[in-house]
Amino acid sequence: MKQSQPRKPDADEARDPARVMAAALRLLARREHSVQELTGKLLQRGFEEQTVASVTAALAERELLSDERFVDEFVASRMRRGSGPLKIRGELHNRGVDQSMVDSALDASRKQWLANAEAVRRKRFGAEPPRDFAERARQARFLQQRGFSAEQIRQVLKGEVESGD
Repeated sequence: MKQSQPRKPDADEARDPARVMAAALRLLARREHSVQELTGKLLQRGFEEQTVASVTAALAERELLSDERFVDEFVASRMRRGSGPLKIRGELHNRGVDQSMVDSALDASRKQWLANAEAVRRKRFGAEPPRDFAERARQARFLQQRGFSAEQIRQVLKGEVESGD
């Protein structure tokens, strides 16, 4: 069943900070958002740009809206799904997050990338390493599509991943 779209606010409602705040809090109650993402959603709902900017600033000041917290949760979520750092970096870039925050979050998880790449490979292809060039290429393409770097893929396919890291 498809949800109905909320009606567009009239001119007075579009400028009402209380209405904008209520809409923002409803969105934030579902999941973390980046500032740019939340701003875009509120503007899409027909709220006035100036009011949206002041509400998002107030939410950030009260620490209810945080790009840093969004990035941390986003990276953790995507890692659980089996995405690699390159794919995650691209997704966060599209959500308008500061690149230094992204770099910091991805670097903090650096030691886990190889283990994640190996786990993703094993889940898809089993414990046995690739037997020939064609199978190795197929597994490398799969890991590349998941967003792992060439070096990470090389190490995983050569069996250089240490257990217990």
